[in-house]
Amino acid sequence: MANRTVKEAKNVHGTNPQYLIEKIIRSRIYDSKYWKEQCFALTAELLVDKAMELRFVGGVYGGNIRPTQFLCLTLKMLQIQPEKDIVVEFIKNEEFKYVRALGAFYLRLTGAAIDCYKYLEPLYIDNRKLRRQNRAGQFEIVYMDEYIDELLRNDRVCDIILPRIQKRAILEENNELEPKVSVLDEDLDDEVPSEDEAKDAEDQDSNRQKNNSTGAVRRPRRGRSKSKSHSRERDRDRRTAASGNARSRDYYDDLEEYDRQRNRVRNRDTQNHSNNYNDEHDRRQSGRNENRQERERDRRDRERDRERERERERHGDREREREREREKERERDRGSRYENRERDSRSERERRRY
Repeated sequence: MANRTVKEAKNVHGTNPQYLIEKIIRSRIYDSKYWKEQCFALTAELLVDKAMELRFVGGVYGGNIRPTQFLCLTLKMLQIQPEKDIVVEFIKNEEFKYVRALGAFYLRLTGAAIDCYKYLEPLYIDNRKLRRQNRAGQFEIVYMDEYIDELLRNDRVCDIILPRIQKRAILEENNELEPKVSVLDEDLDDEVPSEDEAKDAEDQDSNRQKNNSTGAVRRPRRGRSKSKSHSRERDRDRRTAASGNARSRDYYDDLEEYDRQRNRVRNRDTQNHSNNYNDEHDRRQSGRNENRQERERDRRDRERDRERERERERHGDREREREREREKERERDRGSRYENRERDSRSERERRRY
């Protein structure tokens, strides 16, 4: 009964909501300790408290396919099927980033294509770090915008196959979605010069070229080949087309420079985290080795003490055996002396009698 979907739940993508997770992973979740202890009889209100306790995202890990707490809460949401307003509040939560990640993952599993683009694309501006546990059980750093981009583009996230959604271009052609507007465009449009400034700059360049042409010595013209004239005309057409665009070449250069700086910062943070993790792992490994050596020394000492105790017992047994043999010899000596004395006394009595 605890693993069944609620009666009021509706089918999602034409099937039971819990069936969106593969059967083998679902059975592993049902058998996990966290599901039996923490996810029993959870409601939508109590689920919020459990989501606030999350410290990483991930799917399954280990050779025996153990599910993470993030995946257990996702299955619980599929089972109780909370209202859409609650899921939207999960996504809009800015204080707890893992609550937002859980709501985004659930909406991607159960929501329509329009809702996914409507509620998940604004999260591209969130560049906070998330801890993600990979299949080997190790933790890695991923940013929120990368996580959202994986939800919208990849077919499998957190070891769960995501339902297919329509492409954004198709929805835009059908006028179901507005064209995508990037936040970077607003920042870079401020740096792009306006049309009046561009005209003033062109006038100044033209005047400077005229002054240079009048002051310079003219050289005799040489015969121009047709190929060079055609190539120059094509270059002139390209320059005029590029000048007619609203965005200049500096816009794309700034955009590339921004991407390079952002990737550099992310790589540095990832490298620092990996170095810290390796140092911590080395310290733990050294501590484990020391503990193992200490236990080995204790075991050897105990074995040595047992061997000494056995040796003492064997030595005591030998001493007791020797004592018994001496006692027997003494008994034999006493018996022989008594017999001799008895024989002597009998012979003496015989002589006296005669």
